[in-house]
Amino acid sequence: MTKEYYSIVKDILENDEFNKLRYIEHHGSTRYEHCMRVSYISYKAAKRLHLNYMEMARAGLLHDFFLSDELRTFKEKFLSVFTHPNIALKTSNDNFDLTIREQNIIASHMFPLGTTIPKYSESVLIAVVDKFVAVSELGRKLTTKLKIVQNVMILMLFSIFK
Repeated sequence: MTKEYYSIVKDILENDEFNKLRYIEHHGSTRYEHCMRVSYISYKAAKRLHLNYMEMARAGLLHDFFLSDELRTFKEKFLSVFTHPNIALKTSNDNFDLTIREQNIIASHMFPLGTTIPKYSESVLIAVVDKFVAVSELGRKLTTKLKIVQNVMILMLFSIFK
């Protein structure tokens, strides 16, 4: 994390409500870690593409800023795919002063699954980066589970042929 990036998002990273995301599981890590990845990758990409990297860094952190019960049902988690952008937008607005662009980035980050259409290049970029990061996180989670299954099977084979 660069000094410039940290200076842009410092107020968010120091916010007590935002830091509660550190304790919510998300794609095999935490929602906090997921938001950090999306934010930093988007910030770096926006700088290279000459987009508004400051709003990208901030909205990237806030795109999944909502608190949820760890014991949600599968149905609740599934429906959250469609509803959480607006919940994250409300939570973000309650805690920070957002620009119009930041609001659209947060509200539209699940495009094409959500109800809000991206209005800015930055909104489209966050939607793409979020999906890329989520797929890589899920892949890492699946790989870890497959390694555990593989190790259990090897142990079972060793015990059978002992």
